[in-house]
Amino acid sequence: MTLAAQGSPKTRPNAAVELVIAALADRFGEQVTRNAVIREQHANATSWHPLEVPDAVFFARSTEDVVAVVKLCAAHKVPVIPFGTGTSLEAGVNAPFGGISLDLSQMNAVLAVHEEDMDCVVQAGVTRKALNAHLRATGLHFPIDPGADASLGGMASTRASGTTAVRYGTMKDNILGLTVVMPDGTVCRTGTRARKSSAGYDMTRLFIGAEGTLGVITELTVKLHGIPPSVVAAVCAFPDLGSACNAVIASIRYGLQPGRIELADSLQIRACNAYSKLAMAEAPTLFVEFSGLEAAVKEQVELFGQIAEEFGCKSYDDAATAEERNALWAARHDVYWACLQLRPGSQFIATDVCVPISRLADCMTETHADIARSGLVAPIVGHVGDGNFHVSIMAMTDDAEEMARTKAFIDRLNHRAIAMDGTCTGEHGIGEGKRSFLRDELGVTVDYMRRLKATLDPHAIMNPGKVFEA
Repeated sequence: MTLAAQGSPKTRPNAAVELVIAALADRFGEQVTRNAVIREQHANATSWHPLEVPDAVFFARSTEDVVAVVKLCAAHKVPVIPFGTGTSLEAGVNAPFGGISLDLSQMNAVLAVHEEDMDCVVQAGVTRKALNAHLRATGLHFPIDPGADASLGGMASTRASGTTAVRYGTMKDNILGLTVVMPDGTVCRTGTRARKSSAGYDMTRLFIGAEGTLGVITELTVKLHGIPPSVVAAVCAFPDLGSACNAVIASIRYGLQPGRIELADSLQIRACNAYSKLAMAEAPTLFVEFSGLEAAVKEQVELFGQIAEEFGCKSYDDAATAEERNALWAARHDVYWACLQLRPGSQFIATDVCVPISRLADCMTETHADIARSGLVAPIVGHVGDGNFHVSIMAMTDDAEEMARTKAFIDRLNHRAIAMDGTCTGEHGIGEGKRSFLRDELGVTVDYMRRLKATLDPHAIMNPGKVFEA
């Protein structure tokens, strides 16, 4: 598909963009490119929203590089779109006004590891898998796992979480401080390595989840955790989604502390079986993992089995070896590829919501019924320990009638979650895709977000068009 066929960026000063690109090329040479394929790769790559390509891509190698780019763009009011690995799901790296895609993937150094304090300092382009490989000999790990091998800078920008959030929290709970290049090119350092502070505004949290609209994260100081000595996983099939959800709620209220607890509906299990060569019963299924000291893990696994049985568990299988656990979680992380095989020729449309855990059974059951009424092929999978679930809609995007049904379903899903005191996104972020739901969820708070954005970024150059309309 050509760039012209994907739609042109909205009106912006072409002369200013050309001047910025020429200046960057003169100073940095091959670090800046206008190659059409590379520009397309730096637009919206992993979701169904239309591509909006940048005018150029700049590959930063240091915070100083980022400062130079941002200062130049600020002087000429040219948009800057921070880019990590391109795995965002709500068009968070699109360039609706053109501008410079600022690729941080080459800023991939682990700068310091403080084993005694259980923290480390990394550049924004370090991915979670690369960090854990670097830490392997220390007995420590960084546990936040959104599924994709995302960069830590991108994970901070979208306030990512994933399968382990039920135990370790989200990115906001695991970051001590950030280095951020502000919209005028000033370098701002938030936080220290201290585990707590009462010193002024919490500027670190301000940038976590801001999706690059307030500045460019270039370095992070993150918490590390000890690798548990004993880990046991289990697979439990239930007669219906409500029973599975209620088993989760009961387990957490009882005080069990799973490391992960995931739910897949019957259709998702069918897809996983076919793609990952498994033989699980095609029923709503919980994937559970407990970790810690061996005696405590054994006790929690036994207690969970008893609770699951009370809620009609149809089968319960342990996965105690590393090979069995790896196969189980690989199947969970491969749901994207598994879903694509359910309907050849379709496109994967991902959406997520999160509700208070007491409303989880209601929300998932109503959503499952809505999918059936809508005639969609849409498996459900979720991080149900914290009330977050995803719907993977396999849609024929060239079918206007089907896309109308799909969009109507997504609207109902988001409003359903908001009506249950939940959120329109537990971890995907707002980007371009969920802007229309933000005011329904937060009301007048959105106006204060806009004021904050206007104060810090008066020329609206930082990832414009994301979170709310530019």
